[in-house]
Amino acid sequence: MKRMMIKRIWILTLFATLLSSCGSFAPVPPPVIALPATATLIPSITPSPSASETPAPTITPTPLPAIDRVLIVSFDGLRPDAIAAANMANVMSLMQSGAYTLGAQTIMPSLTLPAHASMLVGTCPAKHIVRWNEYVPQNGFALGTDIFDLAQASGMQTAMVVGKEKLRQITEPTSTDYFEFVDKTDKIKDTSTVERLAINQIQQGFNLLFVHFPEGDLAGHEYGWMSREQLSTYGRDDTLFGLLLQALKNNGLYESTLIIVTSDHGGHDSTHGTDSPEDMTIPWIISGPRIVPGELSTQVYTMDTAATIAFVLGLPLPPEWDGAPVFEAFGMPVDEFREGGC
Repeated sequence: MKRMMIKRIWILTLFATLLSSCGSFAPVPPPVIALPATATLIPSITPSPSASETPAPTITPTPLPAIDRVLIVSFDGLRPDAIAAANMANVMSLMQSGAYTLGAQTIMPSLTLPAHASMLVGTCPAKHIVRWNEYVPQNGFALGTDIFDLAQASGMQTAMVVGKEKLRQITEPTSTDYFEFVDKTDKIKDTSTVERLAINQIQQGFNLLFVHFPEGDLAGHEYGWMSREQLSTYGRDDTLFGLLLQALKNNGLYESTLIIVTSDHGGHDSTHGTDSPEDMTIPWIISGPRIVPGELSTQVYTMDTAATIAFVLGLPLPPEWDGAPVFEAFGMPVDEFREGGC
């Protein structure tokens, strides 16, 4: 019994020694993992400044050239083929710098007074009722609102310098600030008075000026259309027209003036008034501010003259007008479905 007690003590002593040498069995704490410091991102490409920091470029539209006035010049009886044949250098120069057609059409009857009435009233003879071709005061004036009525109502300076008294019946005297004619009989040839009167109006200032050279028509009736005498007359008229252009330049008006050159009718043999192409076909040339140079594809009618003038001067177009502005001359779209003529 004593021996067994000694053996138990020895075993306990040995067990205690083993525990002492092996250490404690307490749970081992989990390892501590050190987190790396937060990294600072440095971009490799520097971003562009925001829109608020850099203002967008400002686009300034180019202002359209001013059109302060319109000069209409009618060479009575001028066929389109006479321009080159008569070497009308000033007219041909405007053709090169402006828009033009050598296939414009006048009205029936292709006579001076009815045709000029349609040109400036903007309607066919059925509306303006001018079918006579002499100065007949008792017949009154063309019916309807003409381009001079519109300009005068807007406070513009208006003037007419013509070679035939009968053209007075196109518009009432109250619609023109100045009107003067040269010939009471339609037979007097005058090679300078129209030019001098027109230059005087240019020097005084105007917004709408109509100038009519009658001599070519008179020569046609006397010598025949496209005769040497008629072509020589148109050559002289062109020289006088050049003096009007020079007067515009001398007075600082040329760059702001729209110029329309046209005619009332053509002619054949020693007459006109029919519906033949020689009588009905006229030139129509427009030159000046905002005009896009080149030959027009639009079919132009003489009534379009009044409508084009109203358009450029900012005047209202009466709804009864048969003419329409020739928008193609200003680089605007062509109305392919437009109906025209009388």
